[in-house]
Amino acid sequence: MGTDLIWVFLLLSSTLVLIVLVDVPFQLWDHSRKQKMTLQEVKDEQKEAEGNPEMKSKVRQTQREISQRRMMQAVPDADVVVTNPTHYAVALKYDQLSMGAPIVVALGVDEVAGHIRRIAVANDVPILSAPPLARALYHNSELDTEIPAGLFLAVAQVLAYVYQLQRYELNGGLAPEFSADSPIPDDLKRDD
Repeated sequence: MGTDLIWVFLLLSSTLVLIVLVDVPFQLWDHSRKQKMTLQEVKDEQKEAEGNPEMKSKVRQTQREISQRRMMQAVPDADVVVTNPTHYAVALKYDQLSMGAPIVVALGVDEVAGHIRRIAVANDVPILSAPPLARALYHNSELDTEIPAGLFLAVAQVLAYVYQLQRYELNGGLAPEFSADSPIPDDLKRDD
């Protein structure tokens, strides 16, 4: 009878070990599966983390409008607006005493460019048609930053003409001439 009890005990223990060997991996797998989020839960969490897309869109639109308003307010203080007559306009400002290089105070294409030109005309800011330079400035410059070093010579020629034009308007004499063929490095040229 003692050995029967031992066999029963061994049989029960081996059965329990077998159940544990099957049940533990199943419980781990089941727990892991339950911890995973559904696709909808992932989307909802992402939306919460990033914010509502519609709200973000409205905020970005408001930021663009504020930036554009601020940009347009800077146009009357510009020294010159360089244009590709119909598509591009870039307003530049330069102060020899406080700036290392001219800065872009406004830039735009199509409708925005037209608005920049209208503000320039209303505030007697000189407008110069130099299509290659206007395209190069638009595509290679950022608002409120210095112009690219490769465009220094071309912009210097534009500013020299503007300053000569201002002296001519004050003192008379020989009217200055401007050539739109400014030296623009190949890596900064744009033909669009």
